[in-house]
Amino acid sequence: MAEFVVKIADDRGHLHQQVEHGYSVAEVRDRFTQQGYLVYWVKPQGLLSGGIRRRRRIKQNAFLVFNQQFLTLIRAGLPILNSLELLIKRQKDARLRQVLENVRDRVKGGELLSDAFAGQGIIPKLYTTTLMAGEKSGNIDEVLTRYVNFQRMAMTFRKKLFVSLIYPTLLVSVVLIMVMFLFTFVVPKFAELFNSLDAKLPAITVFMLAVGQNAQKYAPAGIVLLIIGGLIFWQWRQTDTGADRIDRFILSLPLLGDIRLKHQVASFSRMLSTLLQGGLPLVPSMETAGESMSSRKILKGVMRAGTRVREGQGLAASLDEQRIFPDLAVEMIEVGESTGALPAMLNSVAEFYEEDVQTALGAAMALIEPMILIIMAIFVGGVLISLYLPIFTLGVH
Repeated sequence: MAEFVVKIADDRGHLHQQVEHGYSVAEVRDRFTQQGYLVYWVKPQGLLSGGIRRRRRIKQNAFLVFNQQFLTLIRAGLPILNSLELLIKRQKDARLRQVLENVRDRVKGGELLSDAFAGQGIIPKLYTTTLMAGEKSGNIDEVLTRYVNFQRMAMTFRKKLFVSLIYPTLLVSVVLIMVMFLFTFVVPKFAELFNSLDAKLPAITVFMLAVGQNAQKYAPAGIVLLIIGGLIFWQWRQTDTGADRIDRFILSLPLLGDIRLKHQVASFSRMLSTLLQGGLPLVPSMETAGESMSSRKILKGVMRAGTRVREGQGLAASLDEQRIFPDLAVEMIEVGESTGALPAMLNSVAEFYEEDVQTALGAAMALIEPMILIIMAIFVGGVLISLYLPIFTLGVH
């Protein structure tokens, strides 16, 4: 049995909140209703009682491995509950094990597998919607196969992007560390040397020494301000206004904005194709795929397009109205609609833009990396020249 937090009112109107054991939300609610209580709400306690926060996500790798094993057991003919029991015993990830135990208890209590996973609050909606489509069509193994294949491709794509960004990130980090070291340690040491020599210094050297001394003096206050500013920015980023403005700014960047847009189009197309192949209707599939988008502009555009599709307009025409998808993607979707092969065409759109993103990202990194090296060489060289110039002058005299 799982634990549930129940808020009820008795016949005198007194409110009570307590923890109860039960098999499902519906079972606990019915139990208290039959006893004459007014039930305000029933919430699962399983994930909270074990010290796991509901907001924390499960590891994608562990969840993918679980689904691969789950799919194998179902194909072998094992019932869902027996498959869950076997996988719970073998599960090494404590967080995922507790989630699966809660799912097992809910299924025992009569809930559908999709509802049991949705009740955890940390499972991607794409997964629960896929399961729901499989339950309605009676082909859970088929929809799980599509989901596993989708996750494999998505994770492979993300890993490639991550690998592409490792070197530039390290390069920028090294530059920042070097700049901090120069201005907080090296420059003040030269300032002490020049003060002891009591020599006339070039203007560029005077400027650099002043920058270094101020940097050393105000470094602690600057770090504190940066931390406070970062926290304020993070909080503002969580608001609708902040998220919209940041998203618009990223999409407006000359090169990176185009890469982000294509990445979002590829992700949306892949998700939508997976849901449609699972037998889900177009509008719910669009809403589920749209909610997974990290770009607020894409999300809102997809939701507006979904409204137009619900009114009877075609998918391609609805997306074209929003002016968010590239023309080529809209044309390919239109061809898929007209030929009755929309899921296959959406997969083609995803593959095309995934390759395009990797090519564009590779070209961008090839351009950014030498630019960072050149800027670093000019900056560090300028600092060193300004510091050694007085020494050369003294040597000449």
